Amino acid sequence: MNWSPDTLMSSLRSLFALPNESAFDPARWTEAAFDVWQGSHLTPAALAHTAERRVRALIAYAREASPFYSRLYRRMPLHGLHLGDLPPVTKGQLMKHFDEVVTQPGVTREAIEAFIADPARIGHSLLGRFSIFTSSGTTGTPGYFVHDPDAIAVYDALEAQRFRGLLSPSDVLRQVMEGDRYAMVAATEGHFAGIATVERMRRWAPWMSGCVRAFALLQSSAALVQELNLYRPTVLATYPTAAEMLAEEQEAGRLRLRLRELWTGGEVLSEPTRLRVQRAFGCRVRSAYGASEFLPIAWECPHRRLHVNSDWVVLEPVDRQGRTVQPGERSHTVLLTNLANRVQPLIRYDLGDAITVHAKHCSCGSAFPTVSVEGRCDDALRLPARRGGEVIVVPLALETVLEEGAGAHEFQVVQGVDGSLTVHLGEHERSRRAPVRAALRRYFETCEVGPVEIVVSRRAPVRDRASGKLRRVVCELER
Repeated sequence: MNWSPDTLMSSLRSLFALPNESAFDPARWTEAAFDVWQGSHLTPAALAHTAERRVRALIAYAREASPFYSRLYRRMPLHGLHLGDLPPVTKGQLMKHFDEVVTQPGVTREAIEAFIADPARIGHSLLGRFSIFTSSGTTGTPGYFVHDPDAIAVYDALEAQRFRGLLSPSDVLRQVMEGDRYAMVAATEGHFAGIATVERMRRWAPWMSGCVRAFALLQSSAALVQELNLYRPTVLATYPTAAEMLAEEQEAGRLRLRLRELWTGGEVLSEPTRLRVQRAFGCRVRSAYGASEFLPIAWECPHRRLHVNSDWVVLEPVDRQGRTVQPGERSHTVLLTNLANRVQPLIRYDLGDAITVHAKHCSCGSAFPTVSVEGRCDDALRLPARRGGEVIVVPLALETVLEEGAGAHEFQVVQGVDGSLTVHLGEHERSRRAPVRAALRRYFETCEVGPVEIVVSRRAPVRDRASGKLRRVVCELER
């Protein structure tokens, strides 16, 4: 059975006990699922044509509905434009002019800041319609990203069909009947894309609440291990550094999971980490590439290649001067265009990741292009435990502590060869020295970390000379 509209609609009506919230519309979800299914069978030429058609429609809409883009493109011709003719935009620009970028009344920066200030609203919708995701400030600028219901439906369909391989509603039922239990281990203390998506699913489909759960990474490893052992997930999703930390717990016998699959995202999955996690859990390990700006950018096929959802997102690899690089060449950054979202148009948005587009098609037979990604490459810290041994501190957990607990966004934490920690703060973050030190001490106490020296330096973070990018957590200990 395929994703035909009739079968999907009837299955959705019977499966979902829906709350009274207009953000979920079975007809919208059905249309998106059918569109994604059709796109999965297109040729490379047809995929390119579909993307180009959507690009033209997005540009026309943004010029008309967004004051920011109307002003940005005012000297551009009305017809015959190609994506490469348009100026790139940055997170800093979009956040500075937020209220002029968005296209819907009531969606304002003030409304969003009030929304995200309430942790109880994680997974809820702004104005009953719009999903809000916050991103970390790896560039020194935190981001607020708003997604309309049509975009969310597309993301869900892409994730279900291309990453998870659910080709019909009966596949969903089968996994539930067979007892699959999904666990996400991540930062749960903010409106991040991962936790917001899990909580949204649990609200929209209450029947899933017993088999989909998120677990806080910002707790002691002993508490996390105990919670996971009680829940007994069959599929676990987390960051690669967290997966490696959990693999150590599994190898030591403290964690006792029998996983069918383990999914990673948010950081680069190295081959040594993949192999170690596979050995520890005895299951398939899969990677995905996504962002708060567009959740399912690419999915991993059985040949371990990342395939871009190029019918719904455009990636342009460029050099330092903004010129397109050729397939096989590593880019300085990548420009992302989201073809699904209209409430906050992202057109040639500088995502900040270095990617390489592969020249050859994957031997798996998919028509979708493949890429290699160099995103977050931060280190895990290894700190002394209060009762002996050591505590592994995952970089994304540490970054969340400093962002949410101390309000710092441009920082670099370095663990020296002697084990001490030095925190370098950006020029505009220097007033946060005391909150940074206090937030780290509170977190280390929660994780049962023993005494560790914390120095907040007056020196600025050091960026990579070649790429200009900032590694926010660096461990200089010998492994």
